[in-house]
Amino acid sequence: MKHFRMILLLLPVVLLLACSSHELPQPLSLNPQNPHYFLFRGEPAILIGSTEHYGAVMNLDFDYIAYLNEISGSGLNVTRTFSGAYVEPVGAFGIKKNTLAPAAERYICPWSRSKEPGYANGGNKFDLSEWDETYFKRLKDFVAEAGKRDIIVELDLFSNYYDTVQWKLSPLNILNNINRIGDIKDHKEVLSLKHAELLNVQENMVRKIIHELKDFDNLYFEVCNEPYFGDTLALRQWEEHMTEVVAEAEKDFKFRHLISNNIANNHKLVGEPRNGVSIYNFHYARPPKTVGINYNLKGVIGDNETGFDGIEDSQYRTEAWDFILAGGGLFNHLDYSFTTDNEDGSLKIEEGQPGGGGKVLRSQFKILAEFMGSVDFINMMPVSNDKIRLQEGEKTTVNALARGDDYIILYLHRKDTASLSSVIEIDLQGASYNLNWVDTKTAGVTTEKLMDHPGGMTSIASPLLPEILP
Repeated sequence: MKHFRMILLLLPVVLLLACSSHELPQPLSLNPQNPHYFLFRGEPAILIGSTEHYGAVMNLDFDYIAYLNEISGSGLNVTRTFSGAYVEPVGAFGIKKNTLAPAAERYICPWSRSKEPGYANGGNKFDLSEWDETYFKRLKDFVAEAGKRDIIVELDLFSNYYDTVQWKLSPLNILNNINRIGDIKDHKEVLSLKHAELLNVQENMVRKIIHELKDFDNLYFEVCNEPYFGDTLALRQWEEHMTEVVAEAEKDFKFRHLISNNIANNHKLVGEPRNGVSIYNFHYARPPKTVGINYNLKGVIGDNETGFDGIEDSQYRTEAWDFILAGGGLFNHLDYSFTTDNEDGSLKIEEGQPGGGGKVLRSQFKILAEFMGSVDFINMMPVSNDKIRLQEGEKTTVNALARGDDYIILYLHRKDTASLSSVIEIDLQGASYNLNWVDTKTAGVTTEKLMDHPGGMTSIASPLLPEILP
C-alpha cells in the first residue's frame, strides 16, 4: 500500500506538499507554539483584512455596523482604526471621501468640546482636561461589535503629523484647545519628548483608552502610525517612551494586550527585539525581504498598510500571498472603497486614488484567509532558498512554507501576463506525493501525483499560469 505525502501549489498559485468561567478571556496573544502567529479565542490565527481609512470611530458620519458586516461577510478578521488624536483635512493625499477627514462638526475624539468656539474645522474648541464620554461609548461599541464578528481591532493611538496641514487640525494645537497647550510651530516636535505639558496630555490619553478597553480580547495597540518621517531620532525616543507608557498602564492586568510598533515603509532590519513589542508592522512591504531579515524576532511580522501601487487588484492580491507565504502573520489592505456613503465598500475605485479595493479584491483575500485556515501553518516555517529554485530565465518568484519534509506550500507569482507554465526545482525526500494546484483568484484546484520519487532535486511544471488580470 503506497503512502502519499502532499504538495500544494498556488497559481499565482500555491503548491501544498503534504506527506465555563466568568473570568475575562485572554486577549489576542502570540501563539506559544509559534510566536510568528497569533492565538485568538483558543485557536491559532493569522490576521487578514481590508480596512477603511481608519476613521470608523472618529467620524460620526461613518456607519461602522454596516462596515463590520461587510468585513465579516468577506471572511476577514482584522480592522485598523485611529484614536482620533490625529485628523486630516479634506483632500489629503488625494483620497476621495477620506474617512479620516470628517465633515465640519462631525469629528469626535477623546477630549470633550468646550463652550468656546473656534476649532479649525467648525464647532467649539477642545478641553484637554475633560474626556468626551460619547467618544468612549462609541469606541467601546465599535470594539464590541467587531468582537461579536471575531474581528481584531488594531487601535493606533497616534499618527505622525506629516505637515502643518494636519497639525493645524489637531486638538493638541494651542489654537484648537482652551488649555493653552501645544504652542508648537514645528509639527515635527509634536511627537517628541521636548514639551512636557503636551507629553503629559498624550500619556493621559493613552492611560484613559487602555482603562476603557481593558476588558476586550479582540484588540491590540499600535503606538504610532509611520513614526519615521521628520526627526526620526526624536520620534523613536518618543515612541519608545510611549510604548513603555502602554506597558506600564497594563502591568497589573492579568492579561495584557499586544503592542505593535510600525517599523518602516517597504523593509528595514529591526535587529534587536524592542522592549514590550510583539508585532512589527511594515507598510507597502516587499516580501520576502521584509519577513526574512526579521524572522529572528520573537513576534509577528505584519504588513498593515498597502497602497501607492496603482488600483489594480492583482498588485494587492499578490502582495498578500507573497507576504503570508514568506512567513508573515498579518496582512491588512488599505481599501479605499469604504467611505461614509459606502460603508459596504461599494465605491468604485478610479484612477488617481492612492490604492485599490472593492468587493472583488476582498473575495480574493477571503480565498487566502480560508486557504491558510485549512493548513497547519502553526507548525510551518519559511523554506530556505537552497531547497527550492526556479529554472534560469523564469519570470516567476516563489515563496514557501513547510512543516518538516512532508507538507509544503509554495506560492508562484509570475511577473508578466503570459499564460505560460513555470518550472520549479525542489529538494524532496524519497516518497510519493500529492500535488494540489490552487488558483488564488478562483480557489479552483487541480490535482496531480508525483509517484515514487527517489529523493533529491526534482522538477515540477505548473499548469498554464492564467493571465494576471485585475
